[in-house]
Formats: sequence, structure tokens, C-alpha cells
Amino acid sequence: MNTPEFGKMETAWCPGCGNFGILDSLKLALEALGKDPHEVVMVGGIGQAAKTPQYLSANSFCGLHGRALPPAVAIKMANPNLTVIVNTGDGDSYGEGGNHFLHNIRRNVDMTHFVHDNQVYGLTKGQSSPTTLEGMVTGAQAEGSQNIPFNPVLLALAAGAGFVARGFSGKPDHLQMLMERAIRFKGYALVDIFQPCVSFNRLNTFAWYNSRVYELDESHDATDRLMAMSRAMEFGDRIPIGVLYEKALPDFHEKNSSLSQGQVLAGRRNDPALVRRYMSEMV
Repeated sequence: MNTPEFGKMETAWCPGCGNFGILDSLKLALEALGKDPHEVVMVGGIGQAAKTPQYLSANSFCGLHGRALPPAVAIKMANPNLTVIVNTGDGDSYGEGGNHFLHNIRRNVDMTHFVHDNQVYGLTKGQSSPTTLEGMVTGAQAEGSQNIPFNPVLLALAAGAGFVARGFSGKPDHLQMLMERAIRFKGYALVDIFQPCVSFNRLNTFAWYNSRVYELDESHDATDRLMAMSRAMEFGDRIPIGVLYEKALPDFHEKNSSLSQGQVLAGRRNDPALVRRYMSEMV
């Protein structure tokens, strides 16, 4: 999709990949929110989903596998005026990066985390990931995955996250709405996005999701965490998508005595002699 502000880049994704829908919805969400590219920082780790920062015209940082959240936290701490968005896969965030995922919820740094959840490791030939359904056969799990699937939205709710949502790349308008709402939220916002892998996941296809997902309506109280947890456990013939939970909480900057005064660390001038002194003390 060629959007005036955020451009169109050549990608290395497979034709039909669910990542295309996520990228298009993200560009439209940023434009709808009136964001300029210089105001946005896209952060990724390793994987197909983590290539997203390379396909969008904005500031970007691509880090290590499972390590997208730490630099994103540092970027937001250094310059709170930036809109920080993390794009990772289910393996990247819930496997290698699982510990960072948990503790970033506790810190509640103001940033948005979009997890492209295709239920396999799509970059490395489709072996099972934390969210792979039990019994699913892959190239590496010939007898089927024997692990209990990880439920990221349920865990995020239990850990105290203030914004938790689920989306589907096959419903781009709905996904764009979720993205806009998540980016506007002040604090850590998680959107787990079902993103079919057309090359390696022949079970959780677009048709599989289209026959199961349903959009949450006004009957769902997004301020009720127990109701949200109940919805988060629905994963079978019916799977809810939408904002499961939203509650304003003090974010990291508000709770930090220095950062709450409006200091922008990126704009501070450092004394080189002082820096050298501190470095020498660590030798």
C-alpha cells in the first residue's frame, strides 16, 4: 500500500502473507492519527514480523531475537515525545523474549506492542512456536506439538497490563481501529494479531480464522478484567477479537521522580570528562 507519509517499500514476505494486512493497517492508523514519520520509532527483533520497520518510512531500530522490548523501553525513556511501536512475532516476543514481555508489563512504559501471531516460526522453516496448537504437525514436530499453547492475552491480563487486545489481519478495518486505539493508550498496549503463515502453517489459515473470529460488541465490558480473562480463554470454534481490556494506569514516566518532571534525556548535554571518569571506574 502506497500511503503519502509512510511510503511503499519492496518486501521479502511470501505472497499472501498475513503480514501485508498488518503493515497496511499500521500505515493507515498512523496517518489517521496525524503522525509524521519523524515522530514515530519502529522497533523490531528478528523474524518475518520484525522486518516491518524496514518496510515503513519512519525511524527504526532492529535488534536481536527476543530483544525488541529493551531498546524500545530505552528509546521511550530517553525521549517521551516519540511514538514508539514494537513489531515482533509470537516466537520473538513470547519465546526468546518472554521474560522481557512479562517485565515490560510491570514497568508500563508508554509504547505499543503489535505481535504478529502466526503460531509458527515463519523465518526458520515453520517449527512450532509458543502459540502453536497442541497436536499440530510441523516440519520439526513430526508427531505434532506436545506443548500446551501459550495464551499471551490471558497472561498479559493476569500480569496487570492496562491495554490488551486481539486482532486478525484478515479484517483490516477492524485491525486499524485496534491499532489507533492502542497507540492512543497511555502506557503499555498489547495487540496480539492473528497472522496466517501461508508457507508453513496449513492449519490456522485465513479460512480457519474467518470461520471462527467474531468482533466484540457493546455487551463486552472492557473495564472488567475478569470478563476480559473469560474472553481471552475463548479459543476454539469461537474466538473473540477486539479490545479485551482497557484501564488507565500510571505509566513509567509518571512514577519516576526525574522523568515525571518533563526532562527529556535525549536533549541533555553530557560532560565528556564526567563520562570518562565513570567509565574508568568500571575498568
